Amino acid sequence: MSCGDHHEVDCSQILDRLYEYIDNELADADCGDIRTHLDECSPCLEKYGLEQHVKALVQRCCGCDDVPVDLRSKVLARIREVKVQVETDGSGTHVRVEEVTVEQVAVERPGA
Repeated sequence: MSCGDHHEVDCSQILDRLYEYIDNELADADCGDIRTHLDECSPCLEKYGLEQHVKALVQRCCGCDDVPVDLRSKVLARIREVKVQVETDGSGTHVRVEEVTVEQVAVERPGA
């Protein structure tokens, strides 16, 4: 997508990083570039607002569902079974993970 106007950062590059921006997963300099672009470009600003609303709606509607105990147990059991073997050709280094430990942690949900 492009609005047709010249910007320091192209619209497509901004839109490719929009979710990272919304989730606060970007470096400060990148956030500044995106904020500047959104201030100059109303089509991208509109897309940003739409994506922000969709994300909030999904979080509100789906963020409070409890995970079924059976599913949680199966996932944790599967994680414990993971075995990894990594080999590199150049140096001959071998990495092997025989056991994965999973620590159960209580997670507080917003609005709960």
